[in-house]
Amino acid sequence: MLLNPRPRPHHRPVRRRKAALLASAVSVCLLAAAAPPEPLGVGDRLFPYLGNPGYDVASYDLSFTYPGTNDKPLQAVTTIDAWTTADLDRINLDFAHGTVESVQVDGHPAAFTSAGEDLVVTPDTPLHEGNWTRIIVKHTSNPVAAKDQDGGWVRTLDGLAMANQADAAHLVFPSDDHPSDKAMFTFHITAPNGYTVVANGVPAGVDKVGDSTTWTYRTRHPMATELAQVSIGRSAVVRREGPHGLPVRDVVPSADRKVLEPWLAKTPDQIAWMEDKIGRFPFETYGVLMAEASTGFELETQTLSLFEKHVFTEPAYPQWYIESIMVHELSHQWFGDSVSPRTWSDVWLNEGHATWYEALYAEEKAHKPLEDRMKAAYGSSDRWRDSGGPPALPKVPAPGQKISIFRPNIYDGAALVLYALRQEIGRPAFERLERMWVQEHRDSTAGTADFVRLASSVAGRDLNGFFKAWLYGEKTPPMPGHPDWRATQAPKDAKGRARK
Repeated sequence: MLLNPRPRPHHRPVRRRKAALLASAVSVCLLAAAAPPEPLGVGDRLFPYLGNPGYDVASYDLSFTYPGTNDKPLQAVTTIDAWTTADLDRINLDFAHGTVESVQVDGHPAAFTSAGEDLVVTPDTPLHEGNWTRIIVKHTSNPVAAKDQDGGWVRTLDGLAMANQADAAHLVFPSDDHPSDKAMFTFHITAPNGYTVVANGVPAGVDKVGDSTTWTYRTRHPMATELAQVSIGRSAVVRREGPHGLPVRDVVPSADRKVLEPWLAKTPDQIAWMEDKIGRFPFETYGVLMAEASTGFELETQTLSLFEKHVFTEPAYPQWYIESIMVHELSHQWFGDSVSPRTWSDVWLNEGHATWYEALYAEEKAHKPLEDRMKAAYGSSDRWRDSGGPPALPKVPAPGQKISIFRPNIYDGAALVLYALRQEIGRPAFERLERMWVQEHRDSTAGTADFVRLASSVAGRDLNGFFKAWLYGEKTPPMPGHPDWRATQAPKDAKGRARK
């Protein structure tokens, strides 16, 4: 994700058991039958009620029927196949913005109720650990946002798109809405004829019946719920070939296809540039979705990154800057999508790396020195740590503003950590680390401790002390190789308190 406002222009699926994250939460899930339903979570420090213990989702099959207007609910059916990882009397699913009509568990009707932002399902017989189970929820999916709910469906000028980061997929469909539980996805979207539908993954069928068409897409790699994308609109799909024959497909408003083509044509070379840095593109396809909408950010939805169309038509933004933010979201396909954060406190690994390659691209292609940007970030780093927390220990989101975890400390502040690491271990070791990171954790999840261990292994020495200071310290450590760099202190008010 890249937030606005931007700098001034002159800026067989992998099964991962969630044991480490769920250890403290699973015991909570073993509820006595008479206990009242309650919201559960996997214990994420920033989003304690996100995700659910007791099962590991293998796949989602999502069916949506679009009514032809983006201000009315879609009819939907969500089918979840999962392995149970504990004995369960109840199953908690994250779901908070739709009407549930019915639930089945393994072919039998199940009772259901809500608790907080959870849909609590009680099957007719308890589920035992290690069993395969199928949950089918018939529900609506409301594209009109409720108060204090950020994200989910994005209403565009001609239809809908999705923006589910960080915790908004459950505003669209019932799920285990935490990046630690990646799964395969199948989408079936029915819309009136004349609309074009594109979703994550590759096409798996288009069926026209009467005045409507059903479009089917499937992923070939596991995906976190926050990265799901469905575009419904009066759109053109522009196709071309990327490196190694990679299918590239972009989705743009039909009327703007010609004016946007010069930007679309840049993607294959950008993919080749990234591959030269860190290795083969990790997915089955890629492209950009340029939506006629105002979101305030761009988003790395897997295989189909979401952009506001006006970014590419606003004359105030110079070409080099727009290209660099395209690379930012592209970089996320490796950092954040293929290698997903194990907890949301690990988000610095997503955004720090995407910011790093964004800045490196600007240096190599537009002669914007990386060192200058890092020196400027160093000057602001203490203020960022004071207001938002250190890069790997971000402060909890503000009430009703869950997206507020995306602060400067996890963008340029985290890229500054990577710059310090390169200074500390040398460029060859750093570049080897980057390649090894995305290869070893492909299609999986990883956390800060994993990165520290791998970096120490590549460097041939213990880097725990280095990372503890840079990732968790209240103050920015001295920059290796730049003893003259200084952090600017936050200004004080009349009582001596730092202003934020």
